[in-house]
Amino acid sequence: MSGERKGRSGPLVADRRYSRSAKAEERNAERAPKKPARARRGRKSRPARRRRGLVGWILAPFAFALRMVWALSWRVGLVVAVFIGLGVAYYASTLPSIDALVDGRARGSVTMLDRNGDTFAWRGEQFGGMITTDTVSPHLRNAVVATEDRRFYWHPGVDPQGVAGAMRINLAEGRGPLEGNGGSTITQQTAKLLCLGRPYDPAEWESEAEYEADCRRTTLWRKVQEAVYAMAMEVRYTKEEILTIYLNRAYLGAGARGFEAAAQRYFGKSAAEVSPAEAAMLAGLLKAPSSYAPTSNLQRAQDRAAVVVGLMEAQGYLSESAAAEALAAPAQLSARAQQDSGGFFADWVMDTGPEFFTRDTTEDVIIRTTLDQRIQAAAEDALIHVFDTQVREGSDAQAAIVVMSADGAVRAMVGGRNIAATGAFNRATQALRQTGSSFKPFVYAAALDMGMNPLDTVEDTPLTIDIPGSGPWSPDNYDREFHGTVTLVEALEQSRNIPAVRLAMAAGLENVVTVAEMFGISNDLRANPAMALGANESTLVEMTGAYAGILNGGSSVTPYGLVELRLQGDPEPLMGLGGGIGERVISERAARELVWMMHQVVAEGTGRRAQIDGHELAGKTGTTSAARDAWFIGFSGEYVAGVWMGYDDNTPLTGVTGSGLPAEIWRETMARVLASQMPVPLPMDRPAAPSNTMAGATDPALDAALREAFGAPVAPAPPAQGQPAQPAPDPQTGQAAQDPNGALNLPNSTEDAILDVLGDILGGG
Repeated sequence: MSGERKGRSGPLVADRRYSRSAKAEERNAERAPKKPARARRGRKSRPARRRRGLVGWILAPFAFALRMVWALSWRVGLVVAVFIGLGVAYYASTLPSIDALVDGRARGSVTMLDRNGDTFAWRGEQFGGMITTDTVSPHLRNAVVATEDRRFYWHPGVDPQGVAGAMRINLAEGRGPLEGNGGSTITQQTAKLLCLGRPYDPAEWESEAEYEADCRRTTLWRKVQEAVYAMAMEVRYTKEEILTIYLNRAYLGAGARGFEAAAQRYFGKSAAEVSPAEAAMLAGLLKAPSSYAPTSNLQRAQDRAAVVVGLMEAQGYLSESAAAEALAAPAQLSARAQQDSGGFFADWVMDTGPEFFTRDTTEDVIIRTTLDQRIQAAAEDALIHVFDTQVREGSDAQAAIVVMSADGAVRAMVGGRNIAATGAFNRATQALRQTGSSFKPFVYAAALDMGMNPLDTVEDTPLTIDIPGSGPWSPDNYDREFHGTVTLVEALEQSRNIPAVRLAMAAGLENVVTVAEMFGISNDLRANPAMALGANESTLVEMTGAYAGILNGGSSVTPYGLVELRLQGDPEPLMGLGGGIGERVISERAARELVWMMHQVVAEGTGRRAQIDGHELAGKTGTTSAARDAWFIGFSGEYVAGVWMGYDDNTPLTGVTGSGLPAEIWRETMARVLASQMPVPLPMDRPAAPSNTMAGATDPALDAALREAFGAPVAPAPPAQGQPAQPAPDPQTGQAAQDPNGALNLPNSTEDAILDVLGDILGGG
């Protein structure tokens, strides 16, 4: 034993590695009975889990959520991808060839030509014809891609990067993520232009505007539909075909649909010929066509084009020198595009033409009109000049001008002070206003046609008329004075009211109504004494047309603007003149004498401010009660012009009568119209002698004998109610003067006639 202990020099190394407690645990484990091991079928042994620390317990919920999201996302994504694929396949199967998509207009267009065949106005939506990416200018194609979708040739119809950038910009600017910048690709914009393949149906939509507004509506679901439709287009068409559809369907302001129509509208050239500066301006319109249209604001359009030029340079479509050149010489409107006048006239032609070829046309229509752009510019310049120089700043007073030829062909029309307006209220054709003294020439026309003479006399004395149902009425003159006995020409040139009333009653109120209506004044004329002073209402174009009947020798005219209407591409017109000279209203003699009387109005009377040196002119002023309307209508030997002035709300004019500003506007207009024109004499006759001197009798002695034997001529019986008087004809003139019941001086007695003749023969005074 002692030998064994001696042979063991110390504890083994293994013994030293364990503590006593560890050894005790080992001994206890050896003594404990062992449990039989369970058989584990098919299970691999797991490594022992590590205990979670504090951070592990904090991150555990997030890790679980991520696992759940991933498990759900890939399954949902798979389902969505399947549905998107099905949607793309369906839309792709329904898309037609691009030829059926380039012209998507629901209605046609109207192009208007002036009397010389030059285009001056467009209505509806213009489509200049199909263009392709191969036929347009490369600058235009590049400008569109640069400004609208720089990754157009790389994405599959949807650009997630562009959408994310647009949403970030919208949120940064305080808008909703889908408000403002949309991040849409050219393909998505084309899908919107196609309204996702849903055509316009008049039975479904109240108007085309409502349909287009719905197509432009932006919602989350609509954006999803656009994306699916855009991807279907990428499947069905090539990139060049998609861009071709876009170039033809995009709206570019001023009624231009497609870049070909826009290039023609703004620059007077094809889209194949535009320069880099012009291409940049056209591409810049895509952001906001109405706001950036150069016909609306050229400077704004040029500023937007400069931005597009910068994008083209940055993306390598323009060299530095080419970009500098485009910025130094920005695009300019063509001369034709700058002439934004004639809008009121064009609107009137559209309103008076056949609806199915104008307002609701589905065809492209060409209308040749009567407009003279030189005269139109003269009228517009005159109106602007007078209001700038003679009307107080800030005044809301309005004015209108119509110029026409003697046959009723309207050469110019201004319907208000905003001369560039289209679709606005037209005061020349739509405003019914009291005519005032401008109606008086038709009273005199009736009297002259019945045989009276401009040198016959009428009483300018106080008058009271008992009007049934209204009681006594006492007309007054503008100056509240009475001039006693005056000639007809004096009464007209001084615009005396009481003589006009007396003359209307002498000629017969129904006769006056008949003459006025036949000349074209047809709105609610009533046969009462106040009619002689212009108590009725009429439009400026109607009144100007009635005066044209006086100038042309006494025949009615229907004012017209349409000369010829045809479909684009058809050589034969579908319809011709929309008006012209009609039936005779008064005799030529009466018309020529009335022209002379109206010439005296301008030469000596209330219309003196309308005089133009070197030209014979005639006309008539008109001012209504309380000065709510002021008129001047007159003519030269070739043109008739009418001017109205007043407030839209019937506020009285301050210090304005027809002999004032309206006459000034008329003179400024006609001075420009007649400038450099050879004077044309007025078709007028000065009467040789008044009818009460027995003018035209071949034998004064025989006349006297007949009077002594048979008495003075007897006036015809008054006409039945509603029928015009028919006076007995004179052997010489075919006319006979009616007994004016005291309103006119009756012929002298036979003794006076004989004494007058003897005095002439003997040289007596």
